[in-house]
Amino acid sequence: MLRTLSGRFLILTIIFVMLAEVLIFVPSIARFREDYLLSRLERAQIASLALLADDMIDADLEEELLRNAEVYNVVLRRNEARQLILQSPVPQPIDATFDLREASALVLIRDAMARLVDPEPRVIRVIGNPVREAGLLIEVTMETAPLRAAMLDYGLRILILSAVISIFTASLLFLSVRALLVKPIKGVVTAMQRYAANPEDARRILTPSARVTELREAEEALAKMETELTGALRQKERLAQLGGAVAKISHDLRNILTSAQLFTDRIEMSEDPGVRRMAPKLVNSITRAINLTESTLAFGKAEEPPPNLTRVALTDIVEDVLDSERLAIGDEADISMSQDVPTDMMVRADPEQLYRVISNLVRNARQAIAQSGRGGEISVRAYEDEGDWIIDLSDTGPGLPEKAQANLFTPFQGGARKGGSGLGLAIAAELVRGHGGSLTLRRTGPEGTVFRISLPMGEAT
Repeated sequence: MLRTLSGRFLILTIIFVMLAEVLIFVPSIARFREDYLLSRLERAQIASLALLADDMIDADLEEELLRNAEVYNVVLRRNEARQLILQSPVPQPIDATFDLREASALVLIRDAMARLVDPEPRVIRVIGNPVREAGLLIEVTMETAPLRAAMLDYGLRILILSAVISIFTASLLFLSVRALLVKPIKGVVTAMQRYAANPEDARRILTPSARVTELREAEEALAKMETELTGALRQKERLAQLGGAVAKISHDLRNILTSAQLFTDRIEMSEDPGVRRMAPKLVNSITRAINLTESTLAFGKAEEPPPNLTRVALTDIVEDVLDSERLAIGDEADISMSQDVPTDMMVRADPEQLYRVISNLVRNARQAIAQSGRGGEISVRAYEDEGDWIIDLSDTGPGLPEKAQANLFTPFQGGARKGGSGLGLAIAAELVRGHGGSLTLRRTGPEGTVFRISLPMGEAT
């Protein structure tokens, strides 16, 4: 029970209520002692009226008056004259004197607690004001044993009442907490466990129903998380199925491309100058396609294979990309391409993967400009900066839509152009990360878009 929220709350409630009752008990017992002493003073004053009415009373009557008042002596001061009105033998010396006329609350509490912890019977003197101003003061001598017994009896009744109130209050709070907090929390836990058993089943997603604001917010956050997780799992399943289909397609495509490569060998033997000039480009493109399909079949997973890092001339890769894209432009649009790459810049990269990254970015820029219906320019610039190779790819296209910017490198969500799947940029970013670098969007807008590829020059540490 101590491990449960309701059990701990019950125990804390009892402790706090008892603490509150103790804070009430201390001043209450002090007040009871004060009232007890004042009542003895009042009885003593009433007993002294008999002597004031008749100067001579017999010893038996005097003893009866003192016994009824529960005091040994009564002293009444009237008109500055102190008179011993009633008296009887005192069994022991007076231990202490208590003046109730101007005693503070702290003094009364201190004296009451001291009397409770002192079990020895003692004789004390008590001074107070007479009732109805019948004199300047009244003073009595009395024994403490009856006082302490009355205080203990009163305190015991207070403690019993406090215990009953504590148990009753704690029980009500316990039941309230179970109904308002514990039960809804258990419901959320049960819903989480049921959802965890089959997270792909949308029927198991939690439906917020709590009436407490905090629990309602927690349920809404959990329901949102479960909805997103279910969607992600479904997308993962579809991607897995798509991966299997791509593997099958890649297998057939490899066979087709292999046949096409055989035909290109014959094309290279042509005497036509135009054919001889275009043939190497066609051979390189088919070779890259074959390598891509073979890598897909060999890897068999969603991730790209690790890059085979070698020293490669960046200008050759950029020229191959731009020549291929110039062929794709044809008469579609007025698009010019340029590059500013030092001829002696050698970067440490996988040439095939770096080609795919740059080709993807240039192709996206070309298609975006073509879809805009107006001409434009695509530029590739490379330089060294603080231990990194920097490749900036800029265009004068219409810029990326807001949705694409929000999910730029997320598969199937960050399409940079209308009708795009969003896979190109996600794959490009993954390939660059495999080189230890980064692919970032520098700026985009109506004036154009700039992507930056950063490749580290040093070895990984």
